[in-house]
Amino acid sequence: MNDRPDSLEQDLLALLNNEISLDPSTRIGSDTDLLLTGLVDSLGVFDVVAWLEDQLGIGIDPVDIVLENFQTPALMLDYVSRRRREQGRPA
Repeated sequence: MNDRPDSLEQDLLALLNNEISLDPSTRIGSDTDLLLTGLVDSLGVFDVVAWLEDQLGIGIDPVDIVLENFQTPALMLDYVSRRRREQGRPA
């Protein structure tokens, strides 16, 4: 959870909690396991990917959409931070 703006984290959590979560009664935090708990399905992950690409102006390679990068909001943010650095953008 380093090298990432708090506002992006807040916006991502708001998206997950308000639009994508399959169980609105369960609040999603930065370290919530989204996939193994069933809070987000595969379509939800692709919605998040599209949102991140739009918000940050980055491309996310489909081969990178794996548990290691998208299991929790914290892992998602770490991934996009690395991706932005790779593309020569501020993390």
